[in-house]
Amino acid sequence: MLKNLTIKNYALIQELEIQPDSGLNIITGETGAGKSIMLGALGLLMGNRADVKALFNEEEKCIVEGTFDLSKHSLQNFFEENDLDYEDLTHIRREISPNGKSRAFVNDSPVTLDILKELGELLMDIHSQHDTLLLGNAGFQLKTLDAYGQHLELIQNYQIAYQKFKKALHQYQSLSEKAESLKKEFDYNSHLLDELKALQPEKIEQYELESELQVLENAEEIKRKLAVAYQALNHSDLPALQLMKEGQQALQTIAHLSPRYEALKERWNSSLIELLDISQELEIEETKVEADPTRLEMVQDSLNQLYKLQKKHVVDSTEALIQIKEDLQKKVDTVLNLDEELSTLNAEKEEALQIASEIALQLSQLRQKEASHLQEEIRQLLGDLGMPNGNFEIHFSTKELGPDGLDAVQFRFSANKGSIPKALKEVASGGEFSRVMLALKSVLARRAQLPTIIFDEIDTGISGEVAVKVGQLLQTMSKDLQVIVITHLPQIAGKGQTHFFVYKEDSGAKTISKMKKLSTEERINEIAKMIGGQNPSESAMNSAKELLHL
Repeated sequence: MLKNLTIKNYALIQELEIQPDSGLNIITGETGAGKSIMLGALGLLMGNRADVKALFNEEEKCIVEGTFDLSKHSLQNFFEENDLDYEDLTHIRREISPNGKSRAFVNDSPVTLDILKELGELLMDIHSQHDTLLLGNAGFQLKTLDAYGQHLELIQNYQIAYQKFKKALHQYQSLSEKAESLKKEFDYNSHLLDELKALQPEKIEQYELESELQVLENAEEIKRKLAVAYQALNHSDLPALQLMKEGQQALQTIAHLSPRYEALKERWNSSLIELLDISQELEIEETKVEADPTRLEMVQDSLNQLYKLQKKHVVDSTEALIQIKEDLQKKVDTVLNLDEELSTLNAEKEEALQIASEIALQLSQLRQKEASHLQEEIRQLLGDLGMPNGNFEIHFSTKELGPDGLDAVQFRFSANKGSIPKALKEVASGGEFSRVMLALKSVLARRAQLPTIIFDEIDTGISGEVAVKVGQLLQTMSKDLQVIVITHLPQIAGKGQTHFFVYKEDSGAKTISKMKKLSTEERINEIAKMIGGQNPSESAMNSAKELLHL
């Protein structure tokens, strides 16, 4: 339970400290005095997002500290799991700097907001007026039922199974859409692939073919010119090789007379050897070259096919065509394997759906079982809250499998005997809405064994004897847990074990919100004002004493 709360530099609060008692704590004060501001500060201790605009003095940091007595609550496991030091009196601190930076600490160890939020949900339940409005929302109603059922592990198992199903469904649908597109391109891609397979670009040496084509197209001219060159060396009137040999002999006879002649002889010999070699190659090449129309046609056809496909695919090399061929093969293979892959994914999808559906069915059965218990508890509490003929039902219908299962629930209510229960949000008045919410909170708090529950104006729309009964229920709740109530009703204020009063004070250019714990006499006076106005009559004072059992 909350033992101590200190708030510094937050909203209208310059500095405030409160030590609530273990039972029913009442907070009253005029409208706008800052009663709900305290709840905002407590929200910071529960991991709510901070806003630098909430600083009282924008040049100083805001500090909210809470001390909680955990000795009667088994929370040691939470501290161990999050590597935190456990203490029976646990201190939580939240700091907001003027630059907007926020820090959180548990027993002086820094923690993330996620951990703080998780711990806060184990320590307190803060009920705001907004929560009462949410009671008409179907999603909120289902969460309320699940909170009552406390089958968290089964819900987590379902959510894991559902996400697995959604992932499998997405994969199947994505591939199905891809298959549609790929199948449309399949025939064209297959045709392109067949063309490239027929060409066999990996077996084509483009440069060699182009060189061979040059020779084949000019075979007769090449053969004639090679013959002319060969004749010049060997069979003309003055054959070059014969003249070279004569020159060699002449230089041979004088080479010994001078190193210069020796060098000339060597160079002449080298030239002669080169010419002899050229002569042999000319003879060989001339015999190789033959006009071959068949081969010429084959080479031309091969190159024409190559050029055609290069132009078609906008490339200029066989390597690029080979890569295109490989890519097309992959696309064609993908389509050929699609049916098998789709079948596999569909099987995975159906299996995931079956598992999720089975868990959802278990969850639904548990919910319906718990709903019958919750209905009965709420009906009993409605009687205690001045609605002896009040009826409360939880209606189930089946919906398409979703993130929270296959159940759609609707809280139904009737206030009068013989009336058929209808959707709560359609038939309940403001006061009836508040009492149903109070009954639910009472049951849930007892189930969850929360240390502290806080109500911000749970008394909306009620008065008179009904307010007395609401106060009695709050008083009953406070026997098992700490209850803090912000109220405008004297009937509820009179039930409190401790009473705090919130008021405003002008300090220089600013208005400051303050809070004080009321003495018995101050309580009488405050409740009398709540009954009879700012200047209460003797009758109002007596009524206040009566409410306080004085």
